[in-house]
Amino acid sequence: MHRLSHRLRSFDRRHPLVWDVLVTGFFVTAAFTDVLGGGWRYITQNPQAPTWLIVTLALGFTVPLLWRRSHPVAILLPMLPLAVVNAWTGTDLQAGLTLLVVTFNIALHTGLRTLLASYALILIPIVVDGFRNATEQAADQSPDQTIVPQATRLAMVAIIGISYRTRQEYLASLVERAAQLEVERDQQARLATAAERTRIAREMHDIIGHNLSVITSLADGGSYAAAKNPERAAQALTAIGTTSRQALSELRRLLDVLRTDPSETEPQPQPQPQPQPPGAEPLGPALGLEPPGLEMAPQPSLTDLDHLIDGVRSAGLPVRTTIHGYATALPPGRQLTVYRVIQEALTNTLKHGGPDATSTVSVSYGNGGAVTATVTDTGRGSTGQGNGAGGRGLTGMRERTSLYGGTLESGPLPDHGWRVHLHLPEETPQ
Repeated sequence: MHRLSHRLRSFDRRHPLVWDVLVTGFFVTAAFTDVLGGGWRYITQNPQAPTWLIVTLALGFTVPLLWRRSHPVAILLPMLPLAVVNAWTGTDLQAGLTLLVVTFNIALHTGLRTLLASYALILIPIVVDGFRNATEQAADQSPDQTIVPQATRLAMVAIIGISYRTRQEYLASLVERAAQLEVERDQQARLATAAERTRIAREMHDIIGHNLSVITSLADGGSYAAAKNPERAAQALTAIGTTSRQALSELRRLLDVLRTDPSETEPQPQPQPQPQPPGAEPLGPALGLEPPGLEMAPQPSLTDLDHLIDGVRSAGLPVRTTIHGYATALPPGRQLTVYRVIQEALTNTLKHGGPDATSTVSVSYGNGGAVTATVTDTGRGSTGQGNGAGGRGLTGMRERTSLYGGTLESGPLPDHGWRVHLHLPEETPQ
C-alpha cells in the first residue's frame, strides 16, 4: 500500500491534470445523477424549483473543482453567489457540499489569513439558510440550531486541511534534511580522504627523499671507486638500481592515490589544516605512540613497534604480541603502513575498549614483502571503534592499505571485542 501510494503521488506530481479531471468528473456525474434521478426532491424544501436553476447550480458547484488545487480562492468567488441562491430558494442541492472540498484545498494550499477570510465568506450562505428556515411557518428550529452544526462541520474540514498541510511540510523538511545529511556525509568523506592523502604525501616524500640521498651517496662513491676498484663500483651501481626502482615504485603508488578522477567535473572541497594528522590520534604523543618532533623526525618503522606497544602497556592496556618471520627485507613504505594500522587499532582499543580490555597483536611476514597483521581486543566492541575521529581512522587505514593493493577488514567479533585484519600481498617484480 505504501509503494502504491507513493507511485500514485509521483504520477499526480507529473500529471496533475489527470487527477483533477477524474475528481471533477466524479462530482459532475454525482450531481447530475441526483438531478436527473430526482433524488434532490427528497431533501429540498422547494420542489417547485425550475429545471434551469437546478442544472445551473449543479454545474456551478462541480465544474470549478477542476481548478481547486491551482486556484482554490478564485473558484470560491463564483461559487458563493450560487451557494446563496441555493440557500435562499430552499433548493438545498447536495452539490452545495462541494464547498467543503474547496475549503479543504484553501486550507491545504494557502495561508491562515486567506483561510479565515474564506471561512467568513462561506458562512454567508450558511447564515442565509439558517434565517430562511427560521422564517418558514413550519420551521421548528432556531437559526443557531442550523448555523452552528454547519459552521462546525466547515471548521473541522479546515482543521483537517491544516493538519494535512503540516504533515506534508514536515515530511518535506525530513526529505530535505536527509538530502543535506547525504551531501555533508559525502563532503566529510572527501575531506577525510584528502587530508589522509596529504599525510601520505608527506610521509612518502620522506621515504623518496631518503632513497634519493642514498642514490646520490652511492653514485659519488662509485665514481671515486671506478678507477681503483671496479668491483666496488659495480656493487654501487647495483645498489643504485635497486634503490631507484624502489623509489619509483613508491612514487607510482603515490601518484595512483593522489590522481584526480577525470569524471569529476566539479571542484572538490579543499581540506582544512589538520592540527593532528588523521593517522595519529591525539592520544599518540601522550602515550609515546609516536617519537617527538614528528615533522623533523624520521617516519616510524617496524623496529619502533616495541616502543609503540610499551607505550600502550604503560597506558593500562595489556598487549600480547606474536611475531612470525622477520621484517628486515620489508620496504620502508610497507613497514610504515603496518605500523600505522597497528597504532590506529591499539589507540581505538584504548578509547573504546573499556577499562578491562586486553589486546593481541599478531604479525606474520612472508616472502616478497607480504605481511599479515591482526589486532584483536576483548573490549566492548563499540560500533564506533576503528572509525577514529569523524571516521578518519578507518579511512586512513584503508587509504594506506590501498597503496600496496592490500585488504583491510575491521569489525566486531562474534562474542565481544573488535578485530582489525591487514594483509599486504607480495611486491610486484619491477
